[in-house]
Amino acid sequence: METDLQTVTAWLTGQEGKAPPLTDAAFHALYADLRRLAASHMRRENAGHTLSATALLHEAWFRMAAQQTPEWKNRSHFLAIASTMMRRILVSHAVAKQAQKRDAELVSLTLSETEQLGAQQAPDVLAVHEALLAFAAVDERAARVVELRFFGGLANDEAAAVLGVSLATVKRDWEFARAWLRRELAAA
Repeated sequence: METDLQTVTAWLTGQEGKAPPLTDAAFHALYADLRRLAASHMRRENAGHTLSATALLHEAWFRMAAQQTPEWKNRSHFLAIASTMMRRILVSHAVAKQAQKRDAELVSLTLSETEQLGAQQAPDVLAVHEALLAFAAVDERAARVVELRFFGGLANDEAAAVLGVSLATVKRDWEFARAWLRRELAAA
C-alpha cells in the first residue's frame, strides 16, 4: 500500500512540479480514495438524490482532467481539490434543481406524505455552502479546514499538510469553525 501511495504521489507531482495529464492508470490508482470522498459527500445529501456517488466521482474526475495546468503537491492535496470539485458539483446541482422547482407544477400529497415534510432534515447543501461562504469572510483558513475535513474527509494531519500549518492550528480552526457554523445553521 505504501508503495502505491509513493507511486501516486510521485506521479501527481510529476516532473519539475508539473503534473502529467490524468490517465486511466491514475484513475484506477486513486479510485478507492475518490470513491470514499464521493460517498462522504453523498451521505450528507437527502435521500432520493439524482446523483450517485459514482456519478459524482466521474463528473469531478472529468472536470479535473480538463484543467490545463494542475499543480498538485501530493496525494492529500489532490484529494482536497477533488473534494472541493465534488462540493461545487453538488452546489451547482442543487441550484439547478431549485430553479426547476420554481417552474414545477403543483403536486397533490397524501396525509402520510405531508407528515414526512415536517420531519427535521439536515441542512441542505445550499445552506451549508452559503454558511461556509459567510464563514470564509470571517476566517478563510478555518473555512478551508472545514472543506478539507468535512467535505474532503481528510484527517487533521492531512489537512495540516495541505494547508502548510501545524496540527494544533488545524484542530483549533476546526473547533472554531464547527461552533460558528453550528450557530449559523441553527439560525437559518
